[in-house]
Amino acid sequence: MTQKRILITGGAGFLGSHLCDRFINEGYHVIAMDNLITGNLANIEHLFKLPNFEFYHHDVSKYVHVPGKLDYILHFASPASPIDYLQIPIQTLKVGSLGTHNLLGLARVKGARMLIASTSEVYGDPEIHPQVEEYWGNVNPVGPRGCYDEAKRFQEAITMAYHTHHGLETRIVRIFNTYGPRMRLDDGRVLPAFLSQALRGEELSIFGDGSQTRSFCYVDDLIEGIYRLLFSDYPLPVNIGNPDEITIKEFAEEICNLTGVPLNLGYQPLPKDDPQKRRPNIAKAKEILGWEPQVSRAEGLRRTLEYFKEKIEVLQS
Repeated sequence: MTQKRILITGGAGFLGSHLCDRFINEGYHVIAMDNLITGNLANIEHLFKLPNFEFYHHDVSKYVHVPGKLDYILHFASPASPIDYLQIPIQTLKVGSLGTHNLLGLARVKGARMLIASTSEVYGDPEIHPQVEEYWGNVNPVGPRGCYDEAKRFQEAITMAYHTHHGLETRIVRIFNTYGPRMRLDDGRVLPAFLSQALRGEELSIFGDGSQTRSFCYVDDLIEGIYRLLFSDYPLPVNIGNPDEITIKEFAEEICNLTGVPLNLGYQPLPKDDPQKRRPNIAKAKEILGWEPQVSRAEGLRRTLEYFKEKIEVLQS
């Protein structure tokens, strides 16, 4: 039997690199593609020596050519942290629009099934809680976050159009807050910010009054959900995330307890259009994929802390 081949865009990023590992372990020939604008080769350097792994340094917004057959495409190329997409809004819009269009065209030519990484940000600052897939969202298209939110909303729309018009096999995952090893220390999202600040003995930056909520999913759980969705026969969006909701202030307290540092909080103004609540309804994932998170926040944070400690020790040495 010939080996299945999968293209993973954003393959040197946080989620993309974990997906590369998973599909290598499942016996696939993995082609990772990344322009390294936010990705890091250190995330996948352990795979370079393998005969069933290839890396293409390339920007999918320009065009995409991959020789030979392709069975699957996972489109995970995109900045995902506010720090990144606020600095590179045009590239963010292009990878969600032009990049997705290029990859859908490639999938059509190759007869490949394509899964796109959408986001809970398509719901904007939601008026429905928890968020169900049928909710259309409350997004400001011309606000500072619009470049990311609308890129992902367009990505879903064009993917659905290829599915209905061309009969292309497509899957859409809406990813909620995810954390784990290989997140960047300077990522700007709340978990790496809190962990790196606590480990350096700095005050933890809280935007607003800390009453806004998030729901954190450990990366291994998320990868399992994506894997199951790819091989399901369900083409509409599916939320993958952990419904265990916590306020940002409570989360800061958890991080301080975990790292053994005194609670030291610094309050800053809330960024424009920052969502007040974020929690997935995962009834669809449970029903269609038989999936729900397995790793508790306490265990996931413990594993992530070990990774961050190593990273900070290397930087300080």
